Amino acid sequence: METVSKAKSHGGVQGVYRHDSKVTGTPMTFAVFVPPQASSGPVPVLWYLSGLTCTHANVMEKGEYRAAAARHGVIIVAPDTSPRGEAVPDEPDNWQFGSGAGFYVDATQEPYAANYRMYSYIVEELTALIAAEFPADMARQGIFGHSMGGHGALTIALKHPDRFKSCSAFAPIVQPSTADWSRPALEKYLGRDELAWRSYDAVALIEDGKRFPELLVDQGAADPFLKTGLRPELLEDACKAAGIPLVLNLREGYDHSYYFISTFMDDHIAWHAKRLGL
Repeated sequence: METVSKAKSHGGVQGVYRHDSKVTGTPMTFAVFVPPQASSGPVPVLWYLSGLTCTHANVMEKGEYRAAAARHGVIIVAPDTSPRGEAVPDEPDNWQFGSGAGFYVDATQEPYAANYRMYSYIVEELTALIAAEFPADMARQGIFGHSMGGHGALTIALKHPDRFKSCSAFAPIVQPSTADWSRPALEKYLGRDELAWRSYDAVALIEDGKRFPELLVDQGAADPFLKTGLRPELLEDACKAAGIPLVLNLREGYDHSYYFISTFMDDHIAWHAKRLGL
């Protein structure tokens, strides 16, 4: 693991790191904030998964999470959103697919299967690296994210309720198999058999029996993608049918941007901290 940068912030350390991933076959960059409490021993870990077109840097620079993370004593891990590199297949003119748009799936279709394995990268390889290299209490993990990353957080938590004690999302794509901006990506990554898409679709996972103790979602009412891509009412209906407690906050006047995310970041970190025993 290579240290790209480190800076002191709120008594803790904001770092950026790079390593050669065996899962994606590429170098991968990620950000980690370690709070000051970690100097006394391992602290809980909160994973943040970013949205389309983002890297690790978007939430690190605009998410305004460090004060709350330092106050509660939680590590924040922010991975990249896709593999990158000249040899990695991409559609440079399509912001909804390829570089910056890995959708947190393990691709099965060529030419994407060799590199686009963000699900396994997050759940297996980066998890093991965080456990080995940082003062992380891996028995207390939470996960959250934004948009495509909200989709990733929901699906990963639903498939690993034994690992994650908390899950929340900002403006998640709750049913990517039917949303305008994600359906084409799933077909390219996973093939035309829509049954294969269900394991990467939060609503479908709930319909198929996956459960999580409770979920928190914040959604901007002025989000331009609300009606065609995000559709939180579908998650609300699925959770109600399955008996999963869901707090769904529709925030009047807020859009899809980091102005929205940073406004409610403290609320989410406090919510996770309580469930992580802090």
